Amino acid sequence: MSDYETVPAAEVPDDAAILDVREPYEFEPGHAPGAVHIPVDDIPARFQELDPDEDYYVLCRSGGRASRIAGWLTSQGYSAFLVAGGYGEWLNAEKPLESSTGEDPRIL
Repeated sequence: MSDYETVPAAEVPDDAAILDVREPYEFEPGHAPGAVHIPVDDIPARFQELDPDEDYYVLCRSGGRASRIAGWLTSQGYSAFLVAGGYGEWLNAEKPLESSTGEDPRIL
């Protein structure tokens, strides 16, 4: 059993703190507005950048990387929720996207 909850994308609050753990080439073309971006392999060295009092909704492409990070963050005392289905479900729930490239947002 995991120490974190899994939340459907449709139920992620509009003002939620999103942690996107995808690689930069995935993040730049499309991501949740205001998402904190720390690639999965950088989390152990950079997790102190996260607010320990914040609830983080962790996202990746399909959920595998986000699941590992949600579990790891909770083991470090952080509050983390896995967004079920990753960005595929985020799009199905018609949640907003933005891009860092100036082009229309898209998920890789």
